[in-house]
Amino acid sequence: MRNNMKQHKLDIQSGYEVSATVDLRILETTDMHVHLHPYDYYADRPNPDLGLSRLAELIDVARQEVCNTLLFDNGDFLQGTPVGDFFAYDRGMRNGEKHPVIAAMNALQYDAITLGNHEFNYGLEFLMHAINQTEFPVVAANILHHKAAHARSDSHLVRPYRLLQRKVCDRAGRHHPITIGVIGVAPSQITLWDRQSLNGKLHTRDMVDAVRAWVPEMREAGADLVVLLAHSGIGQIRHTEHMENAIIPLAGIDGVDLILSGHTHQLFPSRIFADIPGVDVEAGTICGKPTVMSGFFGSHLGMIDLQLVRAGSTWEVLDAQVRTRALRDASLSFATPKLEERTFVPLSPKVRMIVEEAHHSVIENIRQPIGESVTPINSFFAYLGRSAATEMVAQAQMEFVRKHLAGTPYSDLPLLSSVAPCKTGGLGGPGNYTNIEQGELTLRSLADLYIFPNRMAAVKMTGAQVLMWLERAVSAFHHLRPDGIDQPLMNQAYPGYNFEILYGLEYEIDLTVPARFDPDGAEVDPYSGRIRSLKYQGEAVDMEAEFIICTNSFRAHGAGLFAPQGEVEIVFEHPAVTRDILQDYVKAKGPLDISVHSPFRIRSLEDASVVLQTGLSAMNHLDQIADFNPEILGADKRGFLRIRLEL
Repeated sequence: MRNNMKQHKLDIQSGYEVSATVDLRILETTDMHVHLHPYDYYADRPNPDLGLSRLAELIDVARQEVCNTLLFDNGDFLQGTPVGDFFAYDRGMRNGEKHPVIAAMNALQYDAITLGNHEFNYGLEFLMHAINQTEFPVVAANILHHKAAHARSDSHLVRPYRLLQRKVCDRAGRHHPITIGVIGVAPSQITLWDRQSLNGKLHTRDMVDAVRAWVPEMREAGADLVVLLAHSGIGQIRHTEHMENAIIPLAGIDGVDLILSGHTHQLFPSRIFADIPGVDVEAGTICGKPTVMSGFFGSHLGMIDLQLVRAGSTWEVLDAQVRTRALRDASLSFATPKLEERTFVPLSPKVRMIVEEAHHSVIENIRQPIGESVTPINSFFAYLGRSAATEMVAQAQMEFVRKHLAGTPYSDLPLLSSVAPCKTGGLGGPGNYTNIEQGELTLRSLADLYIFPNRMAAVKMTGAQVLMWLERAVSAFHHLRPDGIDQPLMNQAYPGYNFEILYGLEYEIDLTVPARFDPDGAEVDPYSGRIRSLKYQGEAVDMEAEFIICTNSFRAHGAGLFAPQGEVEIVFEHPAVTRDILQDYVKAKGPLDISVHSPFRIRSLEDASVVLQTGLSAMNHLDQIADFNPEILGADKRGFLRIRLEL
């Protein structure tokens, strides 16, 4: 199927006979992260703006509006909330039991799905048990048991693509066969990020190479339309091997008709991608291909409406409209006048029943008490280094690693602990902050504190490598003018989970200097350096001295490009997930009294002020940043609290 829509219009106007016109709607969900029930498990309260059971209502409406629809999921559905941890760790899966995510997807009658990188967090056995219960195809062209010399000879974890045979109804009420080819890919870094559980079991191929190899076979096998499920974001224009966010080069592959994307939790079409060559945010196309990305946690439903025409034995795309529907803004109604005669059975009630059963089990589990804290634990001021959340994780990591390195050749090296705050607003919104009041701690508290199922690791680094680790982290800050007023402190394009705070050192950050790295980790100015007065125990850090950094397996194996694969020595890995280590730490310490101190300070700018964007509940904890003379400026249009600070 050709995809130059302007040319199609010219061809049709020029006179070949069109035998049928079909309206086909493609629906996408992505990055659900086990958000099934409209509930915030970290805050232990309802949230109507997320969840598959609510999104199912939107799917029902979208299906009612158009006779011909296909529903796909773009990955990262298995991990991300206490629901995922409950069925993977806490209670586990019972014999014959379907994972609630899969049961809900079966009920919604998905047409196909692909795998995201977080599907592998709980190990390969758990993943395969879950997806073996699907009643729809699972496709992944670049996730392999064995990698051959050529992509078409690879041995795959699941099939690289599937051909869906469907009947579509044209505008005259006649039915026609159409073959929809569906292929999926995910970032090849999967085998690095989950190396502890996947090493030797899985291999990956570059996403672009895999799609380029398989699409011709799909066409030869009879695909009229090729749909690419790419668990990847919109990144650089030029293809580089194993790039993580490869939607633009993927869109340039001949034979791909449309793309469903994800991974970065963003929306497309969106103005944030304006002015990128080849990207048309008005038309919703990349390299001329209709493309959609529908947020995260069930916040949006992605929609591509195609107008297909059949000319002889081939189908052509005459037009395409791309948009996302927000769950928050949805006006859910099943009254669609032009389709009143068509029988329609909504599937959302069945999904709600499945989801609610799992929800009640998880709620009971996460409310179990495990200890108490006399200190409020939050991440409102993590960007200022004032965070009991990161402090607690850093101390627990350091204690665990010190114990396991005792008696090894590394036990005498200086021990540091690096932690990134898990929840710092960003795309997750103004409620996306750790906020645990003093008093009883529960399993929910730990889930709020540390949301990822990372495992413990430690790396050996030189002082020079530690310096680069910190330069990567502090690239999260905006470049400030010495006399600027109310300048934003943070670069909103930089993911908060990549802002590492390195405990055990003392350092100063000069934000009048440009960032050395861009948000994706690429070095943009090798001569730039923001770190000043880097000290260990009061003495300047020797660039040739060796240190042990406590971190997690995700970071140790190169995630975020803090320690690119092969550049540092991994000296310790442990299968225990960080959340379990934190639970043991809380139980062993008794009532926690966390002394919050920042290992860094931002160099003073006497004639400047900055604005910190944070959660509204930070109002209750301004005493933690009293030395910055905080001044409340009110909330912005997204609901974030704006605080003016003096540096």
